[in-house]
Amino acid sequence: MKANKMCAILGNEHEYNGLLPLTANRPLSTLYFDCKYRVMDFALSSAVNANIRTVYMILNEGRVKSVFDHLGGGREWGLDSIGSYQYLGFYQDILRKKADGKPYFSDMIGFLKKSKSAYTVFFGNKMLCNIDLRSVLAVHEAHDNEITVVFKRVPKEKIASDDHILELSDENKVLSSEVYGEERSEQALYNLSMSIFLVKTDWLIDLLNKGQNAGAPASVQELLTREMTRVNTRAYEYTGYLSNIYDIKSYYDANMDMLDPENFNTLLFSSQRVITRTKNEVATHFYDSSEINSSQFATGCIIKGKVDHSLISRRTIVEEDASIENSIVMSNAKIRHGATLKYAILDKNVEVEAGVTIMGTPEKPIVITKDSHVVADIYGGEK
Repeated sequence: MKANKMCAILGNEHEYNGLLPLTANRPLSTLYFDCKYRVMDFALSSAVNANIRTVYMILNEGRVKSVFDHLGGGREWGLDSIGSYQYLGFYQDILRKKADGKPYFSDMIGFLKKSKSAYTVFFGNKMLCNIDLRSVLAVHEAHDNEITVVFKRVPKEKIASDDHILELSDENKVLSSEVYGEERSEQALYNLSMSIFLVKTDWLIDLLNKGQNAGAPASVQELLTREMTRVNTRAYEYTGYLSNIYDIKSYYDANMDMLDPENFNTLLFSSQRVITRTKNEVATHFYDSSEINSSQFATGCIIKGKVDHSLISRRTIVEEDASIENSIVMSNAKIRHGATLKYAILDKNVEVEAGVTIMGTPEKPIVITKDSHVVADIYGGEK
């Protein structure tokens, strides 16, 4: 597929209070996943695997440092090559322009025109998947609808209250779209909109122009969700691994899913590669005293204690007689001699002193915030 057939818009403006304190100083899209990835890697990888080299990213003001730190110049994703084009816009700027009565989609329209792409794909920021956009495009071209929306059949436990559920015909045409939190009959599986939309670029430019003149939602995701029931829309069923990340429990479960080889291989080792920022570091060193069971480790760790059913990010130190079970440990952690972690999520640069116990539950993992120095036991709460 030629490089400019599709361009991508990554909508990162939506945030969830249920993910605090992990998202207090970073967007949802840069949360750690499976030791070394970030959530945003999956949308970016799906885009570049479809030979997309022009990307527009919508961000929230005040939450950009971790995005820049991770993306850098975009080299790993091929976004620094000749002919590639990246653009960053701020959701608050769109809102200000709308409040002032100005054309609030003007920057995005300029990006779409400059991309010279026939089609545009829009990604929301919380659906973690590995999707083949070339297959989505093939369905879109075959049926010539205004919108093709990606969905997956999921149980209610995988749905946030503000997610949209689709009613579909036998041919997967979208008949209606409703917010999940509304009254509905109980069923085993629901057609969850994954907030991934594929449209013709010219059609999207026209929609944005008309929308900003008529006071349409400032969120492109909300605008496209509304339009699904106003124009011909077909749904593309995604059958691969999906995590819907909107609170601490869903984030914890998504990471723990990667300890299941089937989930791990389906998401990360399908025919499509998942790209992240590379780090040239030494391999993790396991001492003779270490005891490891069903866990994953990134590079640069020193492991002398016990790690069971856990995910350990880069440059973490686990001292002798320390025990980590059913936990997520982000980078640069220090777990001192005899410390115990169970059902915990440690943000970056956390130090747990010798002999300290941190113990949560599967339904409510304890979150320890970035740069914390834990010197006393914590049970069933948050610091």
